[in-house]
Amino acid sequence: MFTSNKATAQDYSDDWIGYFSYLNIKDVSQGDTKVYVAADNAIFSYDKNTNEIITLSTIQGLSGETITNINYSEVNELLLIGYDNGLIQVYDEYNQTILSVVDIVEKPTIPQANKSINHFNIVDDNVYISTNYGISVYNLEALEFGDTYYIGTNSEQITVTQTAIFEGYVYAATGTGIKRGLLSNPNLIDYQEWEQIIGFSWSGVEAVEGKLFMARNNRRIYEYINNGFQEKSFYANSIKDLRAFDNQLIVTTESELNVYNSDDFSNVAHVVATADFDTKFTCGLIDASNSIYVGTTGNPAIGKSGFGILKTTINDVALFDEIHPDGPLLNDFFKIKIESGHIYATHGGYDVYFNPYTVSNSRSGVSHYFNDFWQNIEYDSILEIASNPRSLSNISIHPNNPNIAYISSSISGLLKLENNIPVQFYNGDNSTIQPFFTVNHFVHASTFDSEGSLWVMNSRSDYPLNRLKDDQWTSYSFLDLIDPGTNNQGFSSIIFDDNDNMFIGSHNYGVINYDINSSNFNHISEEEEGMPSTAVKTLTIDNNGQLWLGTDKGLRIVYNTDQFVNGEAEVDNIVVLDDGIARELLFQQYITDIEVDGSNNKWVATLDTGLYYFSSDGQETIFHFTKDNSPLPTNDILDVDIDDVNGVVYIATDKGMISYKSEASKPQVTLENAYVYPNPVRPNFNIISDKVKIRDLSENVNIKILDIEGNLVAEAETNTNSRFKGYNLEIDGGTALWNGKNLGGNIVASGVYLIMLNDLDTFETKVLKVMVVR
Repeated sequence: MFTSNKATAQDYSDDWIGYFSYLNIKDVSQGDTKVYVAADNAIFSYDKNTNEIITLSTIQGLSGETITNINYSEVNELLLIGYDNGLIQVYDEYNQTILSVVDIVEKPTIPQANKSINHFNIVDDNVYISTNYGISVYNLEALEFGDTYYIGTNSEQITVTQTAIFEGYVYAATGTGIKRGLLSNPNLIDYQEWEQIIGFSWSGVEAVEGKLFMARNNRRIYEYINNGFQEKSFYANSIKDLRAFDNQLIVTTESELNVYNSDDFSNVAHVVATADFDTKFTCGLIDASNSIYVGTTGNPAIGKSGFGILKTTINDVALFDEIHPDGPLLNDFFKIKIESGHIYATHGGYDVYFNPYTVSNSRSGVSHYFNDFWQNIEYDSILEIASNPRSLSNISIHPNNPNIAYISSSISGLLKLENNIPVQFYNGDNSTIQPFFTVNHFVHASTFDSEGSLWVMNSRSDYPLNRLKDDQWTSYSFLDLIDPGTNNQGFSSIIFDDNDNMFIGSHNYGVINYDINSSNFNHISEEEEGMPSTAVKTLTIDNNGQLWLGTDKGLRIVYNTDQFVNGEAEVDNIVVLDDGIARELLFQQYITDIEVDGSNNKWVATLDTGLYYFSSDGQETIFHFTKDNSPLPTNDILDVDIDDVNGVVYIATDKGMISYKSEASKPQVTLENAYVYPNPVRPNFNIISDKVKIRDLSENVNIKILDIEGNLVAEAETNTNSRFKGYNLEIDGGTALWNGKNLGGNIVASGVYLIMLNDLDTFETKVLKVMVVR
């Protein structure tokens, strides 16, 4: 018996946007007018009459965990969502709310491996939930659990894949046989009241119009007749899904979907993949209009993505419509990079030791987002110019042409994309990039310098530093520091400061400074030098020229890079007070990325503990986003990047990408393009929470807001009235935010207000006007 533990999930759509892939389908269900589709960890609905698609993700309150099963109740207008960790969420379509039911998750007597939700069988107001421990009954009217049946020998927990109600019995397909219990029996919690009618391992059981069909793990369908079993069909692949609609049985395998008339088991429809949709099937259904909806999934072994839902009809099963929301190739993000509104993302990557062979999705393409649309580069298209373009990782976008991007591959070298077309692969045949062995080039970090030259790190090489300038390649030896070159497993970062000093993050040699003119090295890696680890995972230079570095065991800062270049590097940690006790900030945390926003504040990504937003000096934690207080699908953050134009922060995980509207845009050189919005401020605008924005400010400004009579309403100054300090008017990088209140803390009256901008360095001034309508 479970206690009732549930909570309403929070909707984060005001400040967050989700970018999830809907190509690989886990399950599908339907109501009278809609089809509901579960992808990896997000949902979409498809309106069969209007073709409208609506998405549900962590932004609306989904958990972000891996979905295993869904089922929609038309009568209750509820969508049940089951997860591999035992969580159940109930989406109320009418009220657009999501209820999280955590009873199974929190049940200590059930091992974690046994909590997966395998199937929902809705019978009137009761739901028979098949799990890896047995069967639980959930009431949709009361939204609470009833009995739980542990039906293994001696009440052991056994995997139940599916249930069906037939002739007064509940039948259960298990890994050890087909079992049944009499529904009218008030003592079904006693395992001895369950009868095993046959042994072996079964993947499904379904009742259709007075008949009972069962799917066995030997790729066969049987009908249960007169207490015996009659084989009805054999398939080339294992059965993935078994379900009924009206008098029809739908059987889905990896390679085909079959619809049978249950009366005589005649084949109504036989659906197979076509050349244009070369994919694997996962599930399927048919509706009253004889439209068939087939769930698909990709094949990572050959770099194929799924196609979402393929819609066809029994009249022409070779003609497909592809149905899914726009999205990236995969949810498994590795690196992202933003330039001029273009977002490029990779999915393959490497593990924490720079090994590309231990990761999933090593054969995957590049996802490219621009103008609110995904323009993805499939792995197949890259194969046309390279034999093994696996483990795509680091990204550099051309600073003068964001339609050109360079993508590192740990196997084949360096990929050049132009207008989403793979045009070149640089390797040992046409560049100074050299393989470690055979075709394995281990290309990792890259960046552009201020002159437009591309610098590329070629790991496990004696000449790991490579420059592409004016179509000419040059390489530089690191043997004076790393001898042999194979002693270092990988290079995570390469960056330049404002003086064009080069800093490189390495796995085994800490932070390296290299001067190409003198061939001199400086590096810091040892504990006695202040380093918590030799493995540097990320580097960045902040707006004050300070070098921030993240390792697999904590955060460090080099406040004076000139000293580093002169061979006198001083490495510091950040000490903060926690309830009056001094402690090291992010002690022993695995840091994956550090990004600097327009206010010089720091976004720090970690494995396991989420995303941090610190003040410029790290002394104040402004935000700490985790799965519990944000729509992050996981606390493992793999990469972060910031759109400097609008301050939006993009967060990449292995369960999807989301963005946060931070408003901290990059300051401009002048006030020439400064503007205010919304303008006018209308009565339906929530000025207190959404705030009036003054954008494209210069780096050091004073702002005065006056009423039409010249009375001071609000005032702010850069570095004084910073954001999150409680000011009515606050400045965050190149953006100021006003909550509509005056110096007395009252919301201003309707009228025209003057915004006086004054650059404190150049004495440039500008006056803006905004109308407030209450």
